[in-house]
Amino acid sequence: MDERNAVDVGDADALRALASSCRPVVIRKHCSHWPAVAAAARGTDAAMAYLAQYDAGLTAEYFSAPASLAGRYHYGAGISGFNFLREVIAVRDALARISANALSERETGYMGSLPTEAHFPGFAVDNPSMLLDGHVRPRLWVGNRSTVACHYDSYDNLACVVAGRRRFTLYPPEAIGDLYIGPIDHTLSGQPVSMVAGVAEDTDAYPRFAAARAKAIDVELYPGDALYLPKLWWHQVEALDSINILVNYWWDGFSAGPDSPYAALLLAMIAIAERPASERAAWRAYFDHYVFRVDGHPLAHLPEEKHGVLGPLAQGNYGRIRTLVMRMLRGS
Repeated sequence: MDERNAVDVGDADALRALASSCRPVVIRKHCSHWPAVAAAARGTDAAMAYLAQYDAGLTAEYFSAPASLAGRYHYGAGISGFNFLREVIAVRDALARISANALSERETGYMGSLPTEAHFPGFAVDNPSMLLDGHVRPRLWVGNRSTVACHYDSYDNLACVVAGRRRFTLYPPEAIGDLYIGPIDHTLSGQPVSMVAGVAEDTDAYPRFAAARAKAIDVELYPGDALYLPKLWWHQVEALDSINILVNYWWDGFSAGPDSPYAALLLAMIAIAERPASERAAWRAYFDHYVFRVDGHPLAHLPEEKHGVLGPLAQGNYGRIRTLVMRMLRGS
């Protein structure tokens, strides 16, 4: 696991270089200078009071579970339901419940993915990341001890620990077949999750999981530390202390337009996934040639001015290809 100090990764260009490698990197003390981290170091009351001063008075989704579950949020019996409750309450009430839980431990709770711009205006200005410009808006996660099920994100992620320790268990994208992924349209909170990672010890029922576990990277972060996590890396996140606060940034530094790779994946599912195996293999060859370009640019043998729509996307070809696709989808 690559580890760096904040001084080694000092600007947006350095972060772009990290993203190009598609490998996770721990950045120690990246946000140790934040006032929020200093407040959290003074204790639970100071940490929650610091957040409360930015509270915009909005509501948010609050997740809770009995203390007996030790904060392990997942499916319930089978996959028809979940083992936690969710409700929409005022942010200030959620902060109060999280604080009370830290003392009584009758339940665990958390709020996640709250845009600071809306829910805690001014927080990002007072606690900035030197790696990202103001166009990437941070989100706030606040809660008690919890284990967020192993999932992936389709954006690059910079996760900054403000309070409490965080343990990330990371699996590379190629481990997907060994993680026994659940449904993509009935999820805990948006993304599909592993049905086995961090949950099941029955390796006989999940024989391929051993191969995934052999590739796992375990990382523990402390207040002030950050983790750069590339898109599509699977990660289980454990908040280890009675109060935990994390700020994260999601962005896609290599997007050529508004269309996401995930949309292309879904379209391929309906266009290709149930065709005969031999035909799928043929399409794989075309994807490798035109999309993944395992042997370089598909028209490298021609002059660049003859590349047509396979020329650089930034030279108008993004819009030209998109127009072709939209016409096909409309059946025209």
